[in-house]
Amino acid sequence: MKRMTKWLAVLTAAILLLAVGCTAQPAQPAEPTEAPAVEQPTEAPAVEQPTEAPAEQPTEEPAPDASVSIIDMMGHEVTLEKPAERIVALTASDCEIVFALGAGDLLVGRGEWCDYPAEVLAIPSVESGGNTNIEQILALNPDVVVMSSMAQTEEQVKQLNDAGVAVVVNEAKDIAGVYTSIELLGKLLGKEEQAAAIIDGMKAQFAEIEANKLDGEQTIYFEVSPLQWGLWTAGGGTFMNEVAEMVGLKNCFADLEGWAQISEEQVLERNPDYIVTITMYYGQGPTPEEEIMSRPGWENVTAVQNAAILNLPNNELSRPIPRLADGAKILYDFVMEKAEALQPAA
Repeated sequence: MKRMTKWLAVLTAAILLLAVGCTAQPAQPAEPTEAPAVEQPTEAPAVEQPTEAPAEQPTEEPAPDASVSIIDMMGHEVTLEKPAERIVALTASDCEIVFALGAGDLLVGRGEWCDYPAEVLAIPSVESGGNTNIEQILALNPDVVVMSSMAQTEEQVKQLNDAGVAVVVNEAKDIAGVYTSIELLGKLLGKEEQAAAIIDGMKAQFAEIEANKLDGEQTIYFEVSPLQWGLWTAGGGTFMNEVAEMVGLKNCFADLEGWAQISEEQVLERNPDYIVTITMYYGQGPTPEEEIMSRPGWENVTAVQNAAILNLPNNELSRPIPRLADGAKILYDFVMEKAEALQPAA
């Protein structure tokens, strides 16, 4: 009986132990004391940022070259740092060209014989020609002085150059020389476009005259100094001679070179069909035309008999200037009118 009780106790304990084992939960893993290290992304390598280009500093543009360099009509090279702003012109033709270029405001002095256009008379005058006065010129503080070869001496040029004044010799004898004069002054004053326009206009007028010229059989005498002062005329190589040929006339004194002194006897012997005088008339006494027609011994000259005498007192035909084309047109119209009037009636 005791054994049975003991066995039952053991069996009961085994059953209980089995029941407990069947209901027990599986063991949980130990809670980690430190969170597992998560592999953090390594710091991205620094991307090289484009460095900002240094601000480009504007380079200072070199100033444009404004210097002017010309070869004058005596072959001298003249250079200025910039176009002239103060000019003294000693000859009437140069003064007139300066105004024709639209640069009259740059003229600070003129020779005493400069008289065209009328505005030039308001500009201070200086002694010129053989009496060129350097002190008067320097007092006007010019950049450049324009003169003819007649007014130029080495001593005068040296005095002006030593004072920092450039000297330009501008002297035209023929039409090509007139163009050169205009070009030189245009460049000297920064008026090259205006100079080109003036020359083109002259060429156009001359071409129109020449296209309708006479047959070249009749003759003309240019009286550039009247009898009372001693007769002078325009010979070959002068712009007046070229104008005669352009109109279709023969210059009586084309065989002489340049500006030449002549005698009454030579004029009477050559008996011109036309006469051009440039004598000024001041409103008193006979006109220049009347004076020529009344000269003793000239009554048999063809030009006198036909009253074919033209006076051009405003120097349209006697100066190397842009108005030379106007003078040529005046002469052409005069000759054509006279030729028509002298045609025998049909």
